[in-house]
Amino acid sequence: MPMKKIKMGDFEIGGGAPLVLIAGPCVIEDEETTMEIAGELKKITAELGMPLIFKASYDKANRTSHNSYRGPGLSRGLEILARVRKELGIPVLSDVHRFEEIVPAAEILDVVQVPAFLCRQTDFIMEIARRARAVNIKKGQFIAPQDAIHIVKKAAAAGNENILLTERGASFGYNNLVVDFRSLPVLRRAGYPVIFDATHSVQLPGAAGTASGGDRAMVPFLARAAVAAGVDGLFFEVHPDPDRALSDGPNSLVIESLPALLAVLLKIDAVVRSDLR
Repeated sequence: MPMKKIKMGDFEIGGGAPLVLIAGPCVIEDEETTMEIAGELKKITAELGMPLIFKASYDKANRTSHNSYRGPGLSRGLEILARVRKELGIPVLSDVHRFEEIVPAAEILDVVQVPAFLCRQTDFIMEIARRARAVNIKKGQFIAPQDAIHIVKKAAAAGNENILLTERGASFGYNNLVVDFRSLPVLRRAGYPVIFDATHSVQLPGAAGTASGGDRAMVPFLARAAVAAGVDGLFFEVHPDPDRALSDGPNSLVIESLPALLAVLLKIDAVVRSDLR
């Protein structure tokens, strides 16, 4: 099946287009930090000539503990993301967890994300697809890659062909995830761009008791393998000081490490692109 190209501002995703980066902090901690991270990501990717979509959650409704920080909430969070979009000229992405959020989120966001745990919710996916400019569907940890085609078809049936499909690992025993890189070419058979979420793939769900653990040292290895397999984009959660991040710190990258890693990944992409795209 031919790969669809997704138009995103002044760049495209998929179908032989350059590798795209989706990156940002797991959750909006405050406006100043969010703008700082977004500005740094814009600088890094501009120097590398790499397209960027900024990602941050306004409400992490799926935290392990109800006492964990979730974000500033829908209204304030969307205000901050709108500022990123307007002042920095970067497309923005965030995830929605409730039907009530879909309309206001779709008015601001360039990409509305379906969380992995909600990827089987038919009505939810189709309503997002009806409202959003573009949809990023996180493949659930419990979904076989060949079954993801049914999720994509739901969004397409709602009239939206601007679909991204993201791999983030599969459940493997307790408190662990594993990535089967065979899933990436299987997902691409659906005909839409495939993104590899390198930082959530090293998450250790619930391993820290009231929070998830992670192994950020493994991120570069998985990212290199995914690019070699021919993905259309990469998803990284980044933070200036991940050990002090309010969500997903253990699996987030130190933003200072990103330029060197991206430079390597772009070299790999240049080698494989002509054969796989």
